[in-house]
This record gives sequence, structure tokens and C-alpha cells, in this order.
Amino acid sequence: MLTERQLLLLQLLVNDYIISAEPVGSRSISKREDVHYSPATIRNDLADLEEMGYLEKTHLSSGRVPSEKGYRFYVDHLLSPEILSQNELGTIREAFRRKFSETDDLIHVTARVLSEFTNYTAIMLGPELLDMRLKHLELVKLSESQGVMIIVTDTGHVENRTVSFPELIKAEDVEKIINILNDKLNMVPLYQLQARLDTEVRAVLKKNIADYQRVMALLKDGLSISDPNRIFYSGKSNILEQPEFRDINKVIALLNVFESNDLVRELMDMPSGGLHIRIGRENKLNGIEDCSLITTTYSAGDDHLGTVAVIGPKRMAYPRVVTMIDLIAKLLTKSLSKEKSE
Repeated sequence: MLTERQLLLLQLLVNDYIISAEPVGSRSISKREDVHYSPATIRNDLADLEEMGYLEKTHLSSGRVPSEKGYRFYVDHLLSPEILSQNELGTIREAFRRKFSETDDLIHVTARVLSEFTNYTAIMLGPELLDMRLKHLELVKLSESQGVMIIVTDTGHVENRTVSFPELIKAEDVEKIINILNDKLNMVPLYQLQARLDTEVRAVLKKNIADYQRVMALLKDGLSISDPNRIFYSGKSNILEQPEFRDINKVIALLNVFESNDLVRELMDMPSGGLHIRIGRENKLNGIEDCSLITTTYSAGDDHLGTVAVIGPKRMAYPRVVTMIDLIAKLLTKSLSKEKSE
């Protein structure tokens, strides 16, 4: 059980270390106007906090830095979310006011705003295609043999996929195919589309389209799902500018994680609902031991769509990031819910 003085000193030390990235000594804390304890009293309490595992001494100075246990206690019991300025709030909200033609554009903007206002790396898991349903489909012929399939989902997500048309297919046949697909596949989950082509579409195509077998091949190729969960980044280089990442081996390990979609999904696999913070080795992934990760989710109406995350050093500005990620996830949810209702 920590005393009130120890709680205050731990909070002040973590806050100072977040700002300076330099070990904090008892003398520097005693010089603060809001601290009225002697350097000796502070030194004794810091020694006790170190003995209890909340602080660590570095070999570089007599000052102390928070341990992972100290950061965890700070996040769970001492953290007060930062209050943003009116200018910051206005700039952030303005970024979400314009109309976005595609959900991916909105997600890209969200990641960019989050990385710019935290100075860390923003990671976003895009809407999960497996949870989406087909709202509308278009086939546009660009040449005799090439065209594009436009897929619009119930969440507002739009994908354009290049497809190969059978030679000499008529414009009226293309129109028939579009009508058949939108009639038979409307609001079908994307992961079921290929199976529904065989059970719902094949017989109708065979009756109405001469070269239906090649059309079926076109459709199966165009409606395949290769990556059901997209990952968006912004500010990858931000974290590399932190003092903790002057070690090239740490940089390489972190970049290796960023290059693997499977590892990033594993990293961001948090319990559903709410805001979650993992510190250092709590992430249980090689290359992330010196990082903290804060995540929350975003939705459209009642539909969970994806995850918003910020990754930074363990010496992360937790009060600011918690405020930013919560605000931006709510603005993203509001924008997506509005688009879905329109």
C-alpha cells in the first residue's frame, strides 16, 4: 500500500520522465513549486518505490526511471486524461466534417490525424470484409477483354477489382449479369459470395448468358477475398525518432513486426470493448518489448468494424494518447454511422 506522498512522487516522476526521457532524481523533484518535501525525504521514498519494484535505477545517473510495474500502476491508478485545447479540438473535428467517398479514405485520414497529434505510430485494422454484406455490384467494361468490378458493401466500403471479360461479350449481356448478381446476392455476406455463385447464380446465368462458364470464372475471381482484414499505418517513422530507438537492433525488430500483417493482428488482438493498454512485455511479441500499445474499437451503428491503435515507447505520453484515441475513435464511429444511415 503506497502512501499519499509516494503516490504523488511516483506520478510526478513518471510525468517528468515522459517529457524528458532522462532519469529523474530527488533533487529535481524537490525544486518543483508544487512539491514541499525535502530532497532527503523524497530520496527515501524513491528508494522505497524502487525496492517495491515501481522504479529502476539506470547505470547512467543516480536518477530513476519507471519500471513496467510502475507504468502499469500509473496507468491504472494515477493517469488523468489530458484536456485538449480548443484549437486542437477544432482542427481534429474539422478533419471529419467532409464527405468521404469511400470508407478507406476516412480510415486513412483517421490514422493520419492520430499519428500527427500524438507523434507516435497509428495503426488501424480496417473494416473486416468477412463481416460485411454486399449492397451493390457493378461491372464496367473498359476494353474488349478488360473491365472493373465495383463492390459496394453495407458499411459503405468500396472496392474496385480488375477482371477479364470473355471476348465479344455484348453490352446487354453485361447488363443482364449485373441485374442477376444484384438480385441474387443482395445483402449476402462477402465470405459467402463464391458459394452463392454456385447455388444461386449459376443456373440463372446458364439460362440467360451464352458463355456463362467463362462469366462464372470471371465472377469467382472478382469476388474472392484474399485479405479479409486490412491494416493501415500512419507515422511509422515517428516511433523511430524516440530516444529509446537509437539502437538499430530495436529498430529492425520493430520494423519486422510492422512488415508482418499476421504479427500486427496478433499484437492488436485485445478483448472486445473499451480502451486497452499493454506495456512492454505485456505485448508478448518479440520486437515490441520496449513499446506500449493503446487500442480501442470503432463501429458503424451497432456493427463493430475495426480497431484503432497507437504504438509508442513505454515512455509514452499516456494522458494525451488516451484522450486522443478515445476522441478520434468516437469521431470515426460517428462519421461511419452517419454514412451508413444515409
